[in-house]
Amino acid sequence: MRLASSKTEAVRQGFLNDVRRLATRLMGGLARTRVTPNALTAAGVSLSIGGSVFAYFSYRHELAFFWAAAGLFVAGSLLDILDGALARASGKVSPFGAFIDSTTDRVSEAFMLGAIALVFARGHALFSVGLTIAAILGSFLVSYTRARAEMLGLRGDVGLGDRATRVVVITAGLVLAPWGVLPWAIGVLTALAWYTVILRALFVRSQLLQGGK
Repeated sequence: MRLASSKTEAVRQGFLNDVRRLATRLMGGLARTRVTPNALTAAGVSLSIGGSVFAYFSYRHELAFFWAAAGLFVAGSLLDILDGALARASGKVSPFGAFIDSTTDRVSEAFMLGAIALVFARGHALFSVGLTIAAILGSFLVSYTRARAEMLGLRGDVGLGDRATRVVVITAGLVLAPWGVLPWAIGVLTALAWYTVILRALFVRSQLLQGGK
């Protein structure tokens, strides 16, 4: 079981590394323009917030508004990836830029999940509202556990509930929301997030025990 998990993690990390390298190559041309990484970051969070507005008003036309929400959320999330690639390609990597990038990622996700919670509340689906709140908390803790581990000089990047996976799950839920799939997608998101939080806590503990700290 552990071997299978390790293989899955290796495949996931390899895929993410390939995506980052491709993004860096694509940003080579953009790096020679006046477009800054912070501009991409601002555009990304703005698109994601716009997507959350469409999700909230989905009662007007479920298919059109949920799909618009999904499209804007994906576009915003892609820009969140490309801003880092542009920073590396243009030599404009900075600690503050990395801080802003990480912060806006949380803002984008919180707005979308908050809008989804309001959609559920409008339909009096209180269990789904609670599940969405749990998803928000879990998603924030996924990032926090990694950051805290790295502050200790340890690895904290294990688990399947990272941002890229969460974006895919949320987007799938939005696209299929007119057919009642959104609550199930939020359930999957919640499970993945909290599984990752627990796994990272155990992984940090294991590293500390092995290091004798």
